Amino acid sequence: MTELRKRMIECLHLRGLSPRTQIEYLRVVGRLAKHFKKSPDLITNGDLQRYFLRLINVKKYSPSALTVELSGAKFFYEKVLNKHWPVLRFVRPPRQKRLPSVLSPEEVRKVLGLIKSPRYKACLTTIYSCGLRLQEGINLQVRDIDSARGMLHVRHGKGNKDRFVPLPGRTLELLRQYWSTHRNPTWLFPGGADRSRLRHSTVPIAESGLKGAFSQAVAESGINKHASIHTLRHSFATHLLEAGINNIRLLQAYLGHSSLASTAIYTHITALAEQQGAETINRIMSDL
Repeated sequence: MTELRKRMIECLHLRGLSPRTQIEYLRVVGRLAKHFKKSPDLITNGDLQRYFLRLINVKKYSPSALTVELSGAKFFYEKVLNKHWPVLRFVRPPRQKRLPSVLSPEEVRKVLGLIKSPRYKACLTTIYSCGLRLQEGINLQVRDIDSARGMLHVRHGKGNKDRFVPLPGRTLELLRQYWSTHRNPTWLFPGGADRSRLRHSTVPIAESGLKGAFSQAVAESGINKHASIHTLRHSFATHLLEAGINNIRLLQAYLGHSSLASTAIYTHITALAEQQGAETINRIMSDL
């Protein structure tokens, strides 16, 4: 390990960033060094300007991908090297205003019904029924189940924040059934290809396998929508609103959003809201 990489890792730890963010930022600096074929501390403001122009105009990076590159570069140069390059303050990824894709309750059940692996089905069902992010679902531990209160303790969510979310009784039953097949003392969804060794696994289920199982189920379902595992979280929030949970602050707490604006987007995509809006418009305009 180079002294420069060691310094960055120390700074990442001191800032208390999540392990996933730390890995992403280190990768950003690694890509910079590989692109310019020199140590990243020798890269100039002009180099960075050309690099980000290439990402935008040639590589066609999405706003979210560009944000990761910018954030990683800013952390390295400003926090590690104390270099405040003008280009890092000037680059601004375009804001996305697209509404998220949402599956109906029937579509969710159809997709989950096509998941063949009990491990994947249990994990994906928990992600949907508790409104979890992918990493939150993968890293669930046995100690996170509060069966007496009917709650799930989500640890180290986005922004390294903990929260409690309701754990549906049916989901609890499913988790108990699946856990009884491996009885791992730590992980609800232990990783490893050998089922006979899941009890002793020290790592959680692999992200790639879970994504692959979900994508295959969506393809087999014939549903003509773009859907990823994160779509289950969007669907969870939308379905709660459609079912009559109108307390947006409560939904914000369930989802672990820092900003209420992030939660409010779901009020624009519920079928019930669209129906009520259309009925109101028709009533107002009925005597034209």
